[in-house]
Amino acid sequence: MTEPKTPSVESGEPGVKSENSTELERLVEILTRELRKDRSRRRWFRVWAFVAVLVIAGSSLTWFLFEPEQQPLTYTAVIEISGLIGLDQENMAQDLASSFEDAFSADGTAGVVALINSPGGSPVQSGQVYRTLRGLKQEYPEIPLIAVISDIGASGAYYIAAAADEIYVDPASIVGSIGVVSGGFGFVETLKKLGVERRLITAGDRKAMLDPFSPTNPEEEQIIQEILDDIHSQFIYAVQQGRGARLKEDSDVFSGRVWSGREAVHLGLADGTASLTEVAEGVLNAPIIVDFSVQRDWRSAVFEQLGVSIAKALGLSSLQLH
Repeated sequence: MTEPKTPSVESGEPGVKSENSTELERLVEILTRELRKDRSRRRWFRVWAFVAVLVIAGSSLTWFLFEPEQQPLTYTAVIEISGLIGLDQENMAQDLASSFEDAFSADGTAGVVALINSPGGSPVQSGQVYRTLRGLKQEYPEIPLIAVISDIGASGAYYIAAAADEIYVDPASIVGSIGVVSGGFGFVETLKKLGVERRLITAGDRKAMLDPFSPTNPEEEQIIQEILDDIHSQFIYAVQQGRGARLKEDSDVFSGRVWSGREAVHLGLADGTASLTEVAEGVLNAPIIVDFSVQRDWRSAVFEQLGVSIAKALGLSSLQLH
């Protein structure tokens, strides 16, 4: 009789394999899902990164194309005119011309102010600066030129101020002195008392004109007077051109006398009373003040002063606007 076979362990393997297969499939499915999620996350990361780049690029382009127009910085350009004009600085007119040209041509200049504190000086250099300013006004008609006189603006200094569109003074300023002077000394009697004989030889009848050690000559005095009158007429014409109808008719205006700032306003020699700060803020609407004055180094000043001293010792600089 044959005994029934007991199921071997191998007969149970399919069941075990089925369970293992199920676990494996589940594991594969989980891994697949995670991979898909990872891919999805990376895909969305790329998408959002791309969107971020587009947003940044778009914002930059929009700012570039539609950037609001910024108002440029404006200021009041100032050039100081102080001391004797041309007598202590032989190239003063050139320095001032360069400073004014820089001020007018600079970006942001709302107006140019000539800050004056001078009793006058060389008629030649005063006239040169006057003509420079008149030329710059024609070249830059949109930029106003204002003269501000502090303590004194007389003679050659007022000659320069007359080129401005407007002149402002302090009530106590000294203004005017529209005249020309040439002065010196005579030592004829001194030589006689000392027993000194003057020996002078010239080629040309007028070469020793106004020699301080020779007697005066009425004809030579008349020649000098004609020169002074001619320079004075140039001065008067410049003031009349600059001030125009604002200038009051007064016999003393061109007599060479000076006035206080308050009187100068009354006579039309000035337009009002104001300081540099008040002009910058109230007239030009540009409270920021930028100094365009030439800053000279000490070596140039020393050598220039040496040349001036030599010229004065030789009597080469006696004609002045005073």
